[in-house]
Amino acid sequence: MYYIIALLIIAADQLTKWWIIRNFELGEQRTVIEGFLYITSHRNAGAAWGILQGQMWFFYIITVMVIIGIVYYIEKYAKDQRLLGIALGLLLGGAIGNFIDRVFRKEVVDFVNTYIFTYDFPIFNVADAALCVGVGLLLIQMLLEGRKEKENMNGNN
Repeated sequence: MYYIIALLIIAADQLTKWWIIRNFELGEQRTVIEGFLYITSHRNAGAAWGILQGQMWFFYIITVMVIIGIVYYIEKYAKDQRLLGIALGLLLGGAIGNFIDRVFRKEVVDFVNTYIFTYDFPIFNVADAALCVGVGLLLIQMLLEGRKEKENMNGNN
């Protein structure tokens, strides 16, 4: 099931990026919700917020290592932990979605442009959103596990 989540993220990510490339000029922006949400055709040859521009070899190595690690954790730990599995499925789909861009386009296609209380949030894509949600769910899983361990320790005293 967790690999299906990853596949759905990859499909949605690549489909939306393909649509942006086919229907927008680079830099073109269309308003969805004035002052809040825009679709903006943008490219990023780096990581989040444009750091490490042009360091593709670094991203290839790191992403392959991350994918191997995520698959390992899905196989070893996520069988009986649904929240962990969903988080890892989102992380896997997001990592592969952006990896596909880096391998075939040498840059990542971004297009979701939001303004949060007048702050122009960095432009992102479906893979980025999946990565962020996956990390958030992973943090929740870790907090729940920590609480569970603490309760077990207090119950054994």
